[in-house]
Amino acid sequence: MAIEAHILAVVAWLAVLKLVQLALWPSLAPAFGRYAYPVSFSGSVLLLALIAWYLGLAGLPVQLALAPFLVLLGWHAYRGAYTRSSLGGLWRWDAVFLFLFVFMLECRFISPSAWGAEKFMDHGFIASIMRSPVVPPLDPWYAGGRLNVYYYYGSWIMGVLGLSSGVPSNLVFTLGLPTVLALAGVNCYLVGHLLLDRYRWLPVLPLILPNPASVLYALQGTPLSTVAWNSTRVIQDTINEYPLFSFTWGDLHAHVIGIFNQAFLIALLVLALACWPRLADRARVILIGFVALSLGAMPGINSWDVLIYGPVTVLVASVLWLRHRNDPGGGRITPLHFLVAGPVLAIALYAPFYLSLASSGIKGIGWVGAPSDPAQFLLVHGFFLAVAYLACIPDLRRRPYLVGVALPFLLGGYAAATIAAVPLACLVTRIATRGGGRRTEDLLLALGLGIALFCELVYLRDNMGDQYFRMNTVFKFYIAAWLMMGIGTFVMAGRFLDRPPVTERVERVPSLARRTLSVAVLALLLSAPFLAAGAFTHETYTLDGMAFLDRDHPGDAKAIRYLREMEGQRVVIEAQGDNYSYAARVSSFTGMQAVIGWTFHEFMWRNDYAPIQERMTDVRAAYEDPGRTLAVMEKYGADLLYVGDLEREKYAVHLPESGLERIFDEGGVQIYRRGGT
Repeated sequence: MAIEAHILAVVAWLAVLKLVQLALWPSLAPAFGRYAYPVSFSGSVLLLALIAWYLGLAGLPVQLALAPFLVLLGWHAYRGAYTRSSLGGLWRWDAVFLFLFVFMLECRFISPSAWGAEKFMDHGFIASIMRSPVVPPLDPWYAGGRLNVYYYYGSWIMGVLGLSSGVPSNLVFTLGLPTVLALAGVNCYLVGHLLLDRYRWLPVLPLILPNPASVLYALQGTPLSTVAWNSTRVIQDTINEYPLFSFTWGDLHAHVIGIFNQAFLIALLVLALACWPRLADRARVILIGFVALSLGAMPGINSWDVLIYGPVTVLVASVLWLRHRNDPGGGRITPLHFLVAGPVLAIALYAPFYLSLASSGIKGIGWVGAPSDPAQFLLVHGFFLAVAYLACIPDLRRRPYLVGVALPFLLGGYAAATIAAVPLACLVTRIATRGGGRRTEDLLLALGLGIALFCELVYLRDNMGDQYFRMNTVFKFYIAAWLMMGIGTFVMAGRFLDRPPVTERVERVPSLARRTLSVAVLALLLSAPFLAAGAFTHETYTLDGMAFLDRDHPGDAKAIRYLREMEGQRVVIEAQGDNYSYAARVSSFTGMQAVIGWTFHEFMWRNDYAPIQERMTDVRAAYEDPGRTLAVMEKYGADLLYVGDLEREKYAVHLPESGLERIFDEGGVQIYRRGGT
């Protein structure tokens, strides 16, 4: 694709995001005042996706989801909502969004390939949704199957944005992560505005902060190309990703897409804690509605998230009730309404999704018999734990007996849990003695420490085997722990920097020098992806996630682009292969359904290996037994058969002389259509 097409795609993508955000904002302004603008960023994306989902469920074009936003935009424009005075000062939110979007777009421009790790799967989901936007979406790796075996809603969000903006899936793949980071940044910046008078940008930093392990490895001289990966495999037999790695690694995966929604719900809960007494009943109803919109989306985006944020939402509503149960004249909408209506509405909004979900799910709870090494635990959480212990020094001086909470964990052999338990006990005591805790950052930090402590003691059973028994629990829960601990500690840092002695020293620095330093830091951050590019990638700079095909597999590149031009849903027979391999590339990049794709993924989702084995046998027969080729194609409704280098390497290809029409033959690839002569 030409660079001009890439630029137009970025502009169209941003235009849709801005359209829905501006359309929603004036409707929220009477309720949330100056906070309506940032709430409308993520709120509008979730509303667009939900409307489109119900349209898909009804068999209607999902692009119609833009219609309500266009009507709202016109109505508010007619009423004069978009004046210079009403928009004054709001540019800061757009600046945060665009800065983070451009930063991540540079990372994707340098390393755009939809190849490696989970990228085939991530692109395949988006391509399938964009080719056939039905509900539940079609599984590109299991002909006749649906994606209701997996939490696909994050891919649905990206696909809807692609369909709404006219951006093809290979560019949606590269624009998705910049959007997630930018939305998450706006939400963290909102937390800063709610809790800090100055240094409001500090809560954004956890999104781009490396973990202690990466810093240690870099100081030891480890090549930069391996520092990032090694820093996420610190705790033995687990994955301990953090947002900066997740974004730069490049998988547009469920746990990464969910980061923007996690940050959104955190911001909404902080808004409730900080502003509840000042909110009118109408504002409280809208706030509860957006909490439900966010919380209800979590099982669809990444089901692990709701296991954390469901209890967190109930806890925050309980804290609100403790704070304000005796407030006179507090309005008709009380924290009890929040406590009850929030979860109930969350379920109601997405009820058809939950009812259609057929995932194998969690198989129970187990006790961790091999906890983390304390040194490894510190290499993951050390930055936040250092701040937590510094913040708890006054509490330990007043109540030294709180150290005793460490004893049961030490005696049980859970040394890493001990490290988290002491500051957690201090924070819980502080919150309890302050009648519900007036410092919201204490609650956030306590929640993050509690999640890390939970992962040291118990795990959720899945089908990852005995060695990696707690891999997914640590993998998925640590993102939430990082966000809560990170936001909480950076808010604490902001309060410390805002103390008079520190503020006075800062104010002695000339204003011009401070601004120059700020510009220099921002410029350094924007140039960082290009400065580090040589250590990580040797790809051609582009935004096309499929560009690597032209370089490494030119025959497949031409054939796949030919198939992408075909309209309607098709079923294609292609070579089956191992997970994380080059297999399933046709279905992944066209959105067509293959008979079978990555087998272990399908086994994890469907928890039944027999039909997967049958499909593998049938695919081999289609290529190697001319007498069965057409029968296999008919069995799975396949109208296309693909023969490229991978198929010839894996099978002794021998096709029938009749019944197939060759419709493509170029670059060593042949594509056949059933029904020809």
